[in-house]
Amino acid sequence: MSLIPHLQALKENFSGELFYDDLIKSIYATDASVYRMLPLAVAYPKNNADIKQLIEFAKTHSTSLIPRTAGTSLAGQCVGKGIVVDVSKYFTKILNVDEKKQTVTVQPGVVRDQLNNYLKPFGLFFGPNTSTSNRCMIGGMVGNNSSGTTSIQYGVTRDKVIELHTILSDGSEVIFGEVSSNEFENKKNEPTLEGHIYKTIYNELEPETVQNNIKEKFPKPEIHRRNTGYAIDELLKSNIFSDTPDNFNMCKLLSGSEGTLAFTTQITLKLDKLPPQESIMVAAHFSSIENCLNTVELVMKHNLFTCEMMDKTILDCTKQNKTQEINRQFLVGDPMAILMCEVKANTLEDVKNKAAKLVEAIKESNLSYAYPMLIGNNINKANDLRSAGLGLLGNIIGDKKAVACIEDTAVVLKDLASYISEFTSLMKSYKQDAVYYAHAGAGEIHLRPILDLKKKEDVVLFRKITTDVAHLVKKYQGSMSGEHGDGIVRAEFIPLMIGEENYEVLKRVKTAFDADNIFNPGKIVEAYAMDESLRYVSDRLEPQVETLMDFSKSQGILRETEKCNGSGDCRKLPEFGGTMCPSYRATRNEKDTTRARANALREFLTNSSKKNKFNHTELKQVFDLCLSCKACASECPSSVDVASLKAEFQYQYQKENGVSLRTKLFAYNNKLNGIGSRIPKLTNFVFSNGFTSSLLKKSFGVAKERSLPLISNKSLNNSIQSIKKQYLKENKIKTVYFFNDEFTNHLDTSIGLDAIQLLTALNYEVKFVDNAESGRSFLSKGLLEQARKLANKNVSLFKNKVTSDTPLIGIEPSAIFTFKDEYLKLADDKFSAEAIAKHTFLIEEFIHKEIELGNINPEQFTLEEKTIKFHGHCHQKAISNQLSSFSVLNLPKNYKVTIIPSGCCGMAGSFGYEKEHYEVSMQIGEQTLFPAIRKASEDVVMSANGTSCRHQIKDGTNREAKHPITILKEALI
Repeated sequence: MSLIPHLQALKENFSGELFYDDLIKSIYATDASVYRMLPLAVAYPKNNADIKQLIEFAKTHSTSLIPRTAGTSLAGQCVGKGIVVDVSKYFTKILNVDEKKQTVTVQPGVVRDQLNNYLKPFGLFFGPNTSTSNRCMIGGMVGNNSSGTTSIQYGVTRDKVIELHTILSDGSEVIFGEVSSNEFENKKNEPTLEGHIYKTIYNELEPETVQNNIKEKFPKPEIHRRNTGYAIDELLKSNIFSDTPDNFNMCKLLSGSEGTLAFTTQITLKLDKLPPQESIMVAAHFSSIENCLNTVELVMKHNLFTCEMMDKTILDCTKQNKTQEINRQFLVGDPMAILMCEVKANTLEDVKNKAAKLVEAIKESNLSYAYPMLIGNNINKANDLRSAGLGLLGNIIGDKKAVACIEDTAVVLKDLASYISEFTSLMKSYKQDAVYYAHAGAGEIHLRPILDLKKKEDVVLFRKITTDVAHLVKKYQGSMSGEHGDGIVRAEFIPLMIGEENYEVLKRVKTAFDADNIFNPGKIVEAYAMDESLRYVSDRLEPQVETLMDFSKSQGILRETEKCNGSGDCRKLPEFGGTMCPSYRATRNEKDTTRARANALREFLTNSSKKNKFNHTELKQVFDLCLSCKACASECPSSVDVASLKAEFQYQYQKENGVSLRTKLFAYNNKLNGIGSRIPKLTNFVFSNGFTSSLLKKSFGVAKERSLPLISNKSLNNSIQSIKKQYLKENKIKTVYFFNDEFTNHLDTSIGLDAIQLLTALNYEVKFVDNAESGRSFLSKGLLEQARKLANKNVSLFKNKVTSDTPLIGIEPSAIFTFKDEYLKLADDKFSAEAIAKHTFLIEEFIHKEIELGNINPEQFTLEEKTIKFHGHCHQKAISNQLSSFSVLNLPKNYKVTIIPSGCCGMAGSFGYEKEHYEVSMQIGEQTLFPAIRKASEDVVMSANGTSCRHQIKDGTNREAKHPITILKEALI
């Protein structure tokens, strides 16, 4: 029987949000694992009452609840067939800090790094630190007992949890925390579910034979990172079951229980004082994995704060990621492995002494061939490289991927080298080149076989390899899961890892907490099969999807979407920098993440029975708030190009459903501006007059709060024609071709003239051709056939002109970067398009290169003092970088320039004009950009190189922003 009517009734009384449509369910069908299960519904509870309603609903209708925060789980903890309960939107408060006791109380949806930013003024921090720390949440860290790079100094999450506010399976609210032996005795005699739980724990663990069996069969206690089953071995350390002074705390059991026992609503954590300020990282290079692992015990004698390993596979993946290029500069040669060893101290002298002793010890071992010492921001760069590692593995083109199944094993340090040696032999027997990515100092290695889970034989291997590794880990009495949890992928092997008798204890503990099995079933006990419910159906007939844009570099658009592995980098908040993903940062809805768009498109392209698989209103919904900022193409570790996915979707969808009048008006704005430029005064009157502009905006769905862009009195093209000869120089340094884009031509003519005059004054010859518009407006609206015609025309015009000696330069980032991005996917003449792209530059990039060559110098500019704040265009950040604009603005000796860490401005071409998008557009601007500008005094010069950005700044702050080239031109002497 359908539960839809019951879900509708639940929704009516629900304070938060409840969804059961196909789009939201498809988005939540996966996490960062290889699994996929379509949930019954998705809930965003606002309060405890909502959660109680969900519990009652699950019991009444024999379904389940799957708790979720950021959804970055690698083992399948966040997928299930019941109701996914996402607390990441509303359970996000930091409730209390007790500076004296060094504790903090938070709700489960607080982001780990966000918490530490908040705690910094108190001199405190939460130690466990995962590679996903800028978006993972405390609730998920408790559920998985997360640890990360710092565990060798600060322990794991379980060590930090003091108290948990929970809702049990009967709807009762219970606080679990430290209890004395007398309190324990009283609790287990209470006639409540809480009492029943305490009584069950006591009855199960009190017999000496049970305790001995646990100690004998569980992973070795020296392995501090162990998440194999429920942590009943930790409970034995209390004064209830042993002769110790430590009080019993049920939080030891709930930490790492993956939401299968109770629903947590509030968490109190023990904090540490901030680590010593001075830090040096020794990045030891090795020519073999064996040498690297044999060094771990040695370096761990030096009180390291982190000890991390990356192998060549990880390092090679970073070669293809623009964001990581700058982070690779510390590498020496082509190492098979790197061991990143960090020492800290309160003084620079002390930390240098520690680092020197560490290097000396490594040298004496004769195992490493290079050991550069990294200081300051170079440590951050190396850590960023390591943190991106798991996501970067998604860059492997094609269907073979590094699969997370055995990537979380941990053994004691003295066994590490032997274990890895046997593991390597095992992998070779399967003809596998494994990926080694490690928290080596904790004895934990992330080992990933390369498999194609679309093939039945590789799914068989998936199980065989996992089973064989489980037996190998058991041989060393290690933990099958060091930090990522059992989930689906490893839970099936818990009986092997801890013994059948102990597993039966776990089952009875689960029943005591959750007799109806409503909390996250299929995880830890009574597990789902590890080789079923996979993201891809094995031996499927691969869907054939024809596209206008060329996705051949990813082997087609479907595989472009499949590059998204769910790592959730697109969920990081503005305070952590970058641009991705502006719409999620505004709404905090999973639907508006890069991940959701890729997931939804993958779902429909794979499973749709329609001839045109793009023809789904659900896809229209999920792409609606995508600003096509392109940040995902560079900031996403897997470089999923959602801007191109959106353009292709719009094109294909509109083929079936037509193109709206407003879409046509925005797409053809260059032609309309051309008409308006014939009578600029009248056009501008109509655009600026209150009555006529309101009428226009209302008629065409433009936000009433927006100002309309005004037409230049004379187009740049007409201006060029009348003074063309001025720009031909005899004593030239270099000749450049100038791309007169559609925005500069009609809206920003003065900036175009500033650019030409600047280049001429600096002794560059500027040449012009009668180029076509870039096609940016057509691309943004999915009119790809029109965009392709323009791409072909411009490639044809410039193919015999643009070379290394005669580069093509442009002013407007969104226009000039089409040559380096979309034209490569659109143009028929791919060879010429790629040749032109190599020699095409944003004007600041060109000038920056000329500065480096010594062709332009500060002596050519004013000595006047100015303070400048610069906001960079999204496409510049994604395809190039902001350093060129920064360099250009710093050319005058006394100009002081700072880059606003602003992400996207929120305008994104026509997006910010559209009435339904105006609010989100302004929310994005308010995150970082607008506040930074408002804080600046009036004498600070604002600069932005994007025409949309300048318009957004004007509308949002009433401040004028100048193009960097205008500022530089005005600085000429």
